Amino acid sequence: MSPLLDEANDYLRLRRALGHNLDEAHRLLPEFVAHLDAIGAETVTIEVALAWAQRPQADPAATVWARRMTVARGFARHMAGVNPSTEIPPVGLMTYHQRWRPPFIYSAADIAALMSEARQTIPTLMRAATVETLIGLLAATGMRVGEAIRFERGDLDAAEGVIAVRQSKFGKSRLVALQSSTVDALCSYAEKRDRLLPRAKDPSFFISTAGTRLLYADFGKAFRRLLQTTGVGAGAPHRPRIHDYADPRVMPTSARNPLHDGVSVLAVSA
Repeated sequence: MSPLLDEANDYLRLRRALGHNLDEAHRLLPEFVAHLDAIGAETVTIEVALAWAQRPQADPAATVWARRMTVARGFARHMAGVNPSTEIPPVGLMTYHQRWRPPFIYSAADIAALMSEARQTIPTLMRAATVETLIGLLAATGMRVGEAIRFERGDLDAAEGVIAVRQSKFGKSRLVALQSSTVDALCSYAEKRDRLLPRAKDPSFFISTAGTRLLYADFGKAFRRLLQTTGVGAGAPHRPRIHDYADPRVMPTSARNPLHDGVSVLAVSA
């Protein structure tokens, strides 16, 4: 392991301990360090960071170059305390214009189809119930996927009909109001979860078949497979994304009602 890679790991550990979201840094920083090692650089300089960020494997009009530079700049700030010859790339050296992508509009029929497909095609009872209920919760509340995955058992107040969302975007917390049918469906899932995996000790409300917190990537993969098998969004100008549930433009108020048209959108089979 190179000295720079050691420093990169220390940097990531420190940032993670401070509560930062490091998904992109975990993916891009090892590539940057490998580039530094390959050219024999001992630390970060503006020239080297710029050359790495502008590698030709990405469209200059996309956001990749700017995201690479953000990762390089963060690591340079860390290295400045280690190696005085470090140069920190200035903010604004590489910018991009965010392009707004219209969300896919899920209909109540789309949601029902995805939930039904999860229930009927996922062979493991626990996994099927988890995916089905999580899709229903996202549709019924507009919660972000990460919020729903971080949702813990003690965060549900069934008597009051609310979920406490803790330390969400920008570190804020809030209460999400639930309709009675949504509460009933969550309680039904919890009963099934505790019956199928009685020894699961993870505090997470939604758990994997191993009894641990559900992984974002795992749920995303299952969701994309359901989109493919149900045909939801086929032919649409914009491919459905899992994040579209959290966009207030996606679900009209009536469609977010779990009892819209007399059909329970969030219902878990026994």
